Amino acid sequence: MNAFSCNSLHLPECRLLRIHDVVDMTGVPRTTIYLKMKSKEFPQQVNIGKRSVAWVESEILDWIKSNLEKRNK
Repeated sequence: MNAFSCNSLHLPECRLLRIHDVVDMTGVPRTTIYLKMKSKEFPQQVNIGKRSVAWVESEILDWIKSNLEKRNK
């Protein structure tokens, strides 16, 4: 098993978000999040247990920022 460190990614903070947090942050419904993931339009989840997944907070924030930048073009 490979060791993972947030420092190796040069992230100022590394936090994992559960689906309800992602829905709250983005305003995007759960079903739409999974559809966008399937079409590679949304950050991929990280397995954190046998039946648990989460998303990296910085990736979600980048996705939000990217959508705001598209809007402003």
